[in-house]
Amino acid sequence: MTRESRRISSVRILTERQLRRCVDLDAEALEVIDDAFTWLAERPVDMPPVQHISVIGDAASGPVGDVDIKSAFVPGLDRFAIKIASGFFGNTSLGLPTGSGLMVVLDTDTGLCRAVLLDNGYLTDLRTALAGGVAARHLAPDDVEVAGVLGTGRQAELQARALHLVRPFSRLLIHGRTPAHASRLADRLRKKLDDVTLELVSSPREVIRRSRCVVTTTAAHEPLVRAEWLHPGLHITAMGSDLPGKQELAPETLLRADLCVFDRRAQCERLGELQHVAEDRRAELAWCELGEVTSGAHAGRIDASAVTVCDLTGTGVQDTAIASHVLEKAEALGFGSEIDLA
Repeated sequence: MTRESRRISSVRILTERQLRRCVDLDAEALEVIDDAFTWLAERPVDMPPVQHISVIGDAASGPVGDVDIKSAFVPGLDRFAIKIASGFFGNTSLGLPTGSGLMVVLDTDTGLCRAVLLDNGYLTDLRTALAGGVAARHLAPDDVEVAGVLGTGRQAELQARALHLVRPFSRLLIHGRTPAHASRLADRLRKKLDDVTLELVSSPREVIRRSRCVVTTTAAHEPLVRAEWLHPGLHITAMGSDLPGKQELAPETLLRADLCVFDRRAQCERLGELQHVAEDRRAELAWCELGEVTSGAHAGRIDASAVTVCDLTGTGVQDTAIASHVLEKAEALGFGSEIDLA
């Protein structure tokens, strides 16, 4: 497509309902995110650091919410996305969702806006879960009969489904801080994973000890997983830590693993599990980035007995990838409203 043929005179506006009709948590979308990590390894992707905004109330109420802005320009694509995601946890008392967001898609030649994706956080949820699926696809043992999830929210549900896409486990262990929430997660998953036995367990230790693959999906600020619980053949994907202070894994967990994989090491040092590993000990890690594994530049899991850990903080390249994919689908289907730029 030439620059002249891509002259933009209107913006496509897409709602969450329309976007959901274009893309779902499935094998096709998994390939999109797998490719995104390969781009990160093989192309000179311009991906700025995450911009984080803390929305502060008065002295009595303290923090009200958080807003993150992520983006990435990928050479070879004719569009890129700027994603704005928010989390306002007081919304629960108002009967509103705690998380929301949107993506703005810009043309790479002109910088003009091509689309606004009013996804209310759906695309972020999707690409986050798919990244977990990509990590498991390349790092988890081939024979995962028992899997586990720590956490009970929306991402716990999606991560379990994404893991089942690549490793069709027969039993899922669920642990949550609040048993009622864990029970509700199990009810939701029964509708999606009808061939899986779901079991609520009382401790993170039990989940780790009995599982071959575990996903941690909490907002914890203290370790849930201890290094002494690790066992041969275990894979852990930790995706809850995405801000300074958050932590799901004890530092020794990363140091004891045979391989640590980061979506972006520099970002994990600031926001992920790696922030809690003392700087003078980080040289002890056997590590690579996920894109090196998806591209084939790094072998990833070396054998069936290896212990692997993947630290996911969420990258802007995932947002550009999922936005580009869904916009292409929407354009082909004729979805959305066209608004003149003039």
